[in-house]
Amino acid sequence: MNGPSLKKLYKSTIVKEMTREFGYPNVHCVPRVEKITINSAIDAGADKTQVQDVQKDVSLIAGQKAVITKAKKSISNFKLRQGMPVGVKVTLRGNKMYEFLLKFIAVSLPRIRDFRGVANKFDGRGNYTIGIVDHTIFPEISIDRDKRVIGMDVSFVTTASTDKEGHALMSKFGMPFRKKQ
Repeated sequence: MNGPSLKKLYKSTIVKEMTREFGYPNVHCVPRVEKITINSAIDAGADKTQVQDVQKDVSLIAGQKAVITKAKKSISNFKLRQGMPVGVKVTLRGNKMYEFLLKFIAVSLPRIRDFRGVANKFDGRGNYTIGIVDHTIFPEISIDRDKRVIGMDVSFVTTASTDKEGHALMSKFGMPFRKKQ
């Protein structure tokens, strides 16, 4: 395998288009997707099987083993003790990142009910985060097998310095942004 198709698209087409559009002095100045992180929160009082189910599902979605995150501090109002599992995360880089990006844009987003595009909200530094309410939009997840619906945040971290550059980069990858009214 010579690498994912989006990586080839980036090197052959997107770099040239972004250089022409923004006037970068060389190809190393062109923004790129650095990493994709997937985070899912877990109820602090959850039993061990629920934590393992969420970890298994996020690992299936990402194609890489997810890590359980634990509470750093105890908070009595939330019935949270230090060391209790509070979430699951995974960070994708390289070929796995491009494979996930392609699957996310081409397969998973169109499976969202009444999908009209994703919001145009960037963080001010060219990074983009989208909240997924239902994890069953991913093809690896069997709707019949799962007892509960898991929500997650998918963050696309880019080397872009502005939201305009980040938006242009993600648009060229095929991210279906909503049309501005």
